[in-house]
Amino acid sequence: MASDSGEEKTAEEGTMTMDERKAKMEQLRAKMRSTTKANRASLIEESAKAKMTARETARLERQRKLAEVLRMQTEAEDRGEDVERQKNWEWTIEENDNWEKKKARKARRADYEFHDDVHAARRRYKKDLDLIKPDLTTYNRQKEAVLGLAPGSLSKSGSSTPSSSALTTFDPSGGQVVPSSEQRMAAESFYRDANTLLYADNKPTEDAIDRVVSKINKDIDKKGKFSRKRLNEDEGDITYINERNRVFNKKIARYYDKYTSEIRASFERGTAL
Repeated sequence: MASDSGEEKTAEEGTMTMDERKAKMEQLRAKMRSTTKANRASLIEESAKAKMTARETARLERQRKLAEVLRMQTEAEDRGEDVERQKNWEWTIEENDNWEKKKARKARRADYEFHDDVHAARRRYKKDLDLIKPDLTTYNRQKEAVLGLAPGSLSKSGSSTPSSSALTTFDPSGGQVVPSSEQRMAAESFYRDANTLLYADNKPTEDAIDRVVSKINKDIDKKGKFSRKRLNEDEGDITYINERNRVFNKKIARYYDKYTSEIRASFERGTAL
């Protein structure tokens, strides 16, 4: 039966005229266009639904936090407690100190006015300090040599306290620690003062040089792009006394500047009759 139906379909297609074939092709193309349009509409609808879902989730989260705050305030008022004091119980002393330091630093840096060169230099120095990231690995390695500790002891333990594996020798007569010559040289190089004769012996790493070069290039680029916009920079001379007068003068200039520009230029040059 399947073979008979296939043969009948083939025979029917063979007897179709050219116009019938064109009509069938147009029908298939219209069906394909409608399917594509329906798929695109469904895709847009799903995308909009996903965006609305995220927005709705954020809105519900804000409402939940607000309801929780209001509930805590109501419960605290019923018990006769202070809401702010109860909220501050959640912070530790260290976190509170850090927060107070952050607020004080923000208040100090809120003064953006120019006072003098010393004040500007200090502000610049403080900003550069925030970008400095010390190399603790190299520091611990140098301190290990000074304290006579085993290599890697400070890096592994994460502390700067000396351990029992100090590479020092003991004087049998006095029982005191006698530092070795390498330790004395390392201590003299590590703890330098005004009387030291050691200088210019520090060799920075390639990473440190790259950081300095990138910082200098960043400052040069930032300085080149810096432009402080003045209030009347685009308008030229100030010819108004308030905002309403400025708008009026701008409307007048739009229509009459082409006629009065030569007269005003002559007045400015002092050659007007």
